[in-house]
Formats: sequence, structure tokens, C-alpha cells
Amino acid sequence: MAAFKQITALGKTTWTSKFYYKDWKGERKQKKKEGFLTKREANEFERDFLDKVGSKSDMLFSSLYEHYLEYCESRLKPTTLANKKVLIELKILPYFKDMTISTVEVATVMKWQNELIKQDYAGTYLKTIHNQLSAIFNFATKYYKLGSNPARLCGSMGKKNAEAMSFYTVAEFKLFIRAFDEKPMSKLMLETLFWTGIRSGELLALTPSDFDFEANTLSVNKNYARYNREDLILQPKTPKSKRIIALPESLSDSLREYMNKLYGIQPTDRLFPVTKSLLTIEMKRGSQKSGLKKIRVHDLRHSHASLLIEMGFSPLLIAERLGHERVETTLETYSHLYPHKQTEVATQLQKLIRG
Repeated sequence: MAAFKQITALGKTTWTSKFYYKDWKGERKQKKKEGFLTKREANEFERDFLDKVGSKSDMLFSSLYEHYLEYCESRLKPTTLANKKVLIELKILPYFKDMTISTVEVATVMKWQNELIKQDYAGTYLKTIHNQLSAIFNFATKYYKLGSNPARLCGSMGKKNAEAMSFYTVAEFKLFIRAFDEKPMSKLMLETLFWTGIRSGELLALTPSDFDFEANTLSVNKNYARYNREDLILQPKTPKSKRIIALPESLSDSLREYMNKLYGIQPTDRLFPVTKSLLTIEMKRGSQKSGLKKIRVHDLRHSHASLLIEMGFSPLLIAERLGHERVETTLETYSHLYPHKQTEVATQLQKLIRG
């Protein structure tokens, strides 16, 4: 034990704990902490610290994540692993990466949860994010002797089952969008979300170079997020999220006209330099002004999907347009909108039978 006595400037006696240890990489380091009232407290601090070091729980969360990825690479399908990486690196790693895993407590996880809940994400998405954090800490408790899983002790967030889906019909959206006649940028953003079905992060990452106005197409190839007051441009949510979307001609013309009015904009500049919070505010304002039910920004994506289903397009085409990794995702998400189509199928088949 390396505890020694010190006399403060006020003549008070305190004890300091000072000793060497090897971190989880095997590197020799010194630890020092002052201000203990007794020698016993100083020695207990050293013992507790060395116990934690012995369990390798002094490693950074970022290092733990690297080991966790190595573990997952040989056990998961490439697409599953890619989805996991995107979610962790966007929603978890920025918050925890510089913390040692032994310092992450229940209160730490709770603060992280509160930050995400403020973002107005769907309950099922919040639960998915939390499950990923808990999986990483489960890995640490099993292979790196972390004493407990703070994510499990904190409790999950979000919901297991999705809430009833809300969306606007074309008639409702046309009434809704009138509220933005004097706010051209907001109007164009919301129209783009409704008529293309892209995600809000994909919308806010758009740049002039993403458009081909001769072909009336839009290239979705990146995602926007904001964390700790910084704008981040990230890889798309999944590999299938990279896609080319055909635009209605009138929407293409509106986007080109808007872009031509932006003085000095460069090919890689963001077309809509705002945050997701503005979209949330505008959705609320528009519903109040139009007298329509309030729906979320993401529900404009649901509105687009429901419109395509009503128009009779196939689940495969809808999945490609929305950027779903699997057509099963489209069917599972929007299955409740398909039942009446069975009647239409039977009617058309009967016409063929009758000749």
C-alpha cells in the first residue's frame, strides 16, 4: 500500500493514495488521489481501484465497442452487422465513447435516454437503440468481467410494439400544405417528404449534386444527424438506403427553382440547412392551422407508402423506393393496408373467369 500523510495549508491532516498499476492493455500507469480523512480510506481506494483494473473495466467504451464488433463479425450476417454499426455509431458511440466502462452508471444511461427521448423518435426505435447498448454491456460482463450491466439496471425505453400508424391522404396533405404558402422552404421540404417517402435525415442531407433534373431523379446516398450541437453527415441507415428515386415532374421543377434562388450554393452544400427540430415544429404548426390531426414528421413517409399501396404498386417496388433492406419489412409495416386488395384481386379474377 502506498498511502501517505499530508498537511494542508490550514494545518489539516489528510491522506493520499498513490500507486502504480497496469491497465487493460498491460501498460504501466500511476494513479494518485488526495483528500482522504484516514489511512484506511486511502488504502481501500487503492484496493477497489485495483479490483476494477483486474476486471479490465477501466477500458474506454470505444475500445469495448471495437472488441464487440470483432465478436459480432463472425456471428452475424453482413447486412445485420451493417445495420448494427450504423445505429451504434450514430446513437450510442458519440455519447459513451470517451467514458471508461466502469464509470458508466445507471444515472449515466438515464441521461442518455433522456437525450434520445427528446428527439421524438418512435417508441419501437428507442427500444431498439437501448437493446444495442444493453447488448454491448452484456458482452462486457461476460468477457471483460464488468460487475453489472448499467443499461439493464436502468431499464429500457420506448415500446415493444408500434403505435397505430397515422398518415395523411392526398386530400388531407393538400389542405395541410396550404399553411406554408408564405414559408417556401418549409413547404418544399414537407412536399419532398410526402411525394418521395424519404426519411427526414435523408432530406436534410441533400445537396445539389444529388439531383439529375434532366432525368427528374434524386440520389439518396447519405444521412444527416445533429449531436452535441454539431451537424453530422453519415452513411445511409442501411445498404439498401442508397437508391435513386424518380421525382414527379412538378416537384422536380420546384426543387430546381428553389435551388436556382440560393445564391452561391456549392454542389456539396446542404440544400436545407436546418435541423429535424424545425420539421417537428412545422408539422405541429401546419396541423393546427389546417385543423387536421397532428402526425409526426416520419408519418409523411407512412403517408407516401400508403398512397403507393392505394395506387396498386407492388410491395417490391415500394420497398425499393423507401429503401427498406427487405421487402418483408414493407409487408410487416404496412400489412394492415393490404387486406382490401384481396377483394380487388378476387374481382379481377372473376372477370377473367367470365371471359
